[in-house]
Amino acid sequence: QVRLVESGGGSVQAGGSLRLSCAASGFGAGCYSGAWFRQAPGKGRERVSCFSSFDQSTNYAESVKGRFTILRVNAKNTVYLQMNSPKPEDTPVSSCAAAFYCLGPCSQCDYGYWGQGTQVTVSS
Repeated sequence: QVRLVESGGGSVQAGGSLRLSCAASGFGAGCYSGAWFRQAPGKGRERVSCFSSFDQSTNYAESVKGRFTILRVNAKNTVYLQMNSPKPEDTPVSSCAAAFYCLGPCSQCDYGYWGQGTQVTVSS
């Protein structure tokens, strides 16, 4: 059974740091492309960052470039999102997702597996 479980959300002040974790189970590390998404109330889902299992490339939304880092640790089958210098607009619920057999850029993968989400609140 494929399962993704996020953790690490919480409250942080702007300019601080926070690390989100996404523990995967039911499938092996290295066989999926992964991504972090967020969705603010009343807005559509936005892909924050992703990595490709195809070519190990990463992709970031313009709004988080230079501040966020996505990392997968195969030994733990866990994907992390390191959030440095978060801003209040980084606040919404963040979810991780996985895509299998995606032979291309992670920005073009079909993410069919999702975690339950973790709430991030950034105060100014």
